[in-house]
Amino acid sequence: MGQFCIELFESHTPITTENFLNYIHNGSYTNGVFHRSIPGFVIQGGGFKIVDGAAGKSLATVATLPPINNEFKISNTRGTVAMAKIDHQPNSATSQWFVNLVDNSGNPNNLDTQNSGFTVFGRVIFDGMSVFDAIAQLPRTSSHFPYLATSEPQIPITNFVQVSEITVQKPTGVFHEGIASFAVDIGDGSNILEVKLRLIDSDPELLFELDSGSMQILSSRPENVATYLPQSGEVSIPTVMLSPTTMINNVRMQLVNTEPFQFVLKSYESGN
Repeated sequence: MGQFCIELFESHTPITTENFLNYIHNGSYTNGVFHRSIPGFVIQGGGFKIVDGAAGKSLATVATLPPINNEFKISNTRGTVAMAKIDHQPNSATSQWFVNLVDNSGNPNNLDTQNSGFTVFGRVIFDGMSVFDAIAQLPRTSSHFPYLATSEPQIPITNFVQVSEITVQKPTGVFHEGIASFAVDIGDGSNILEVKLRLIDSDPELLFELDSGSMQILSSRPENVATYLPQSGEVSIPTVMLSPTTMINNVRMQLVNTEPFQFVLKSYESGN
C-alpha cells in the first residue's frame, strides 16, 4: 500500500507517546494489521498481528500493557492519530490506535467530547494520508478488516493490510506543508518553546515567518531541541526531516526582521 510517517507529540502527550513507543519497541506492532476500516471515519490498528507458527501464518491478538491515563488536549481532525479505548472508560487505552480520515472533532462523531475525548498523540505527515485513503477504498470483511482483493474463496491472512516494518527516528524538527515545526531553547535559561515557521518566500532566499499564535511553552524539555542565540539572532536546528527518507543536518537560520519575526535559511548539510 505504501509508506507512511507519523509525527509524535511527545511534549503534549508524554504518557501516550511513551506507551505507543513501548509497543513498537517490544515488537507488538511489527506485522500488525489494520482491523477496522470505516470510510469517512477512521482506520484502526494495534489489536492484531500476523504470526508464524507450525501450521503457518495466523492472526494473533496483541498482548496489551496496562491501560494508560487519558491525555486529551488536541482535536481529532483529519490526519491526526489517536488512541482507541473502551466505551465509558476514559482511562482504558492500551494498544489500539486509529487515524482520523476526516475531521471527527464535532458532529456526528464528537471524538473531542465523548468518553472524555480521544487522546491525539500524533499526526500523519508528508503524503502518508494517501496510504490511509487507499486503505479506506479496499474491500472489507463483515468485521471491517480491510484486505487486498482476491479470487480465492477464503481471504488469505497475508491479504490483510499489515505493517511490515517500523523505523523510529528522532529529528529535531519537521518540514511539512511549507511549515518548519520544532522545539527551541530561546536562550533565556528557562523556557523551551514549540514554534512553527512558515515558508513565505523562496526568491532570492528561503524566507520563513514565525507564526506567533502557534508558540507554546513546553513543560518538559524534549530529547532534541534547536537553539536560538539572542545576541546573534541565529537559530541552529540539529536535524530536520523533509520526507520519510530524507533528513538534513545542522540547519542554520538568521533573524532578519522582528516585526514580524522572519528568518532566512543560511546553511544546512545533506543527511540521508
